[in-house]
Amino acid sequence: MTPSVLADSHGRILRDLRVSVTDRCNFRCLYCLPETEAAQNFYRGHWAKLPNSTPILQQWVPKTSIFSFEEIERVIRVAAGFGIQKIRLTGGEPLLRHGLEELVARIAKIPDIEDLAMTTNGFLFAEKAQALREAGLQRVSFSLDSLDRDNFKKITGRDGLAEVLAGIRLARELGFAPVKVNAVVIREINDHELEALAEFARAQDLSFRFIEFMPLDSARAWQKEMVVSGREILERLRAKFDLQLVASDNPHSTSKRWKFSDGRGEIGIIAPVSEPFCGHCNRIRMTADGKIRTCLFSVTEHDLRGLLRGGKSDADLGEWLRAVVWQKEARHHIGEPEFVAPPRSMSCIGG
Repeated sequence: MTPSVLADSHGRILRDLRVSVTDRCNFRCLYCLPETEAAQNFYRGHWAKLPNSTPILQQWVPKTSIFSFEEIERVIRVAAGFGIQKIRLTGGEPLLRHGLEELVARIAKIPDIEDLAMTTNGFLFAEKAQALREAGLQRVSFSLDSLDRDNFKKITGRDGLAEVLAGIRLARELGFAPVKVNAVVIREINDHELEALAEFARAQDLSFRFIEFMPLDSARAWQKEMVVSGREILERLRAKFDLQLVASDNPHSTSKRWKFSDGRGEIGIIAPVSEPFCGHCNRIRMTADGKIRTCLFSVTEHDLRGLLRGGKSDADLGEWLRAVVWQKEARHHIGEPEFVAPPRSMSCIGG
């Protein structure tokens, strides 16, 4: 293991750091923070997994524990010195973090960071889009789980479809490329919209990703029966569209991609439940409160905040980070008897 890279004990070299800037979110999605009455009714009605009591409410991290922009920048600089090249800003909803464009500008100036992206639900995107672009944000991914206004509200707890669609259009106008759109597919919730979402991707010339439902909801209500597998999604779409496989130019890609025969847009399928891609995973995550997670489904979080605020040098932080990455899990265990869901939901982990 050379000192210039972050390598784990399974031979993987890490190049991708996902940085959560807040655990707060203005949506209450079924697959993440199912706190709405519609979410509770759905889970109880289909799998009776939730108690017949008040909704499960998320406990937010105290603001004093959230990393400052200076702390985030410092960690990224240290990580870049060990070969991290890609940064994706996540949440919660990252656009809830005041002054996010300042952080983007700081990161954009760090040598060796080649790709700076953000994942957002898009509801507030129009307010910050121009400033983020000018600050150096290169790419943006939106969440869009439904094209039906009522179903969108049922899934997200927010009547915000128009704002998200407007955000996607604006991203293209401002030159973000590629503009990616993600949909988490849940059986009996939005799987009937697969074809419509794919047609939207073709018509708008977008990169659209269908993602299997993962056990990261705060209600712990996930069950495998709710998962629409990547294979089923592909079979459905191939029955309607002429799709051509796209050869991947990234060995660490989490999606398998297909383009439409007319050359407009593409679809991708991310299937971590039915077709895990752990063997070529090259990413780690930093939570908004300064914990390092070596896997999305880790049950262990490594406390970077304590070291950073305890006066450790950059060299100390780098060596600590190398030691943590060396412990990265070989794979997750979703669907297996020994699987244990992470103690914190997706909103706290960072997507």
